[in-house]
Amino acid sequence: MRHLKSGRQLSRNSSHRWALMRNLITALLREEKIQTTDPKAKELRRWVDRVITLGKRGDLHARRQVLSIVFDKAVVKKLFDTIGPRFKDRPGGYTRIIKLGIRHGDAAQMAQIELVGSEAAADSASGGAKKGRRARRREREQKEQVAAA
Repeated sequence: MRHLKSGRQLSRNSSHRWALMRNLITALLREEKIQTTDPKAKELRRWVDRVITLGKRGDLHARRQVLSIVFDKAVVKKLFDTIGPRFKDRPGGYTRIIKLGIRHGDAAQMAQIELVGSEAAADSASGGAKKGRRARRREREQKEQVAAA
């Protein structure tokens, strides 16, 4: 019986599961958006929220705690310099999970997990996200209306 046992096993032993979570945490903080299976994304959300809360604190003890989880010092620096201050007024819920459908190879439910607010940072960094056909058409129609008036 698994009474009061929290977390998913993900068909792995504890050391493999911990290594997997550390790699996923590092990848998500570095890229701010990753694709993985749905159960992994749901489990990852718990850990990333804890790490970002430590990043919001910003003290030396919090930095050392994060370094025990994330070995990449560049990612830790990014967490404390940019990601932590971005969420300083937000009490929690730093990630968003978007279901993508099934993977063709094994029919696993896939999901995309991303940091909330990363789309605004990505838009400013890339000069604007790629727009869909409807959005481009709507902009073109608005420009035509302004030109006609």
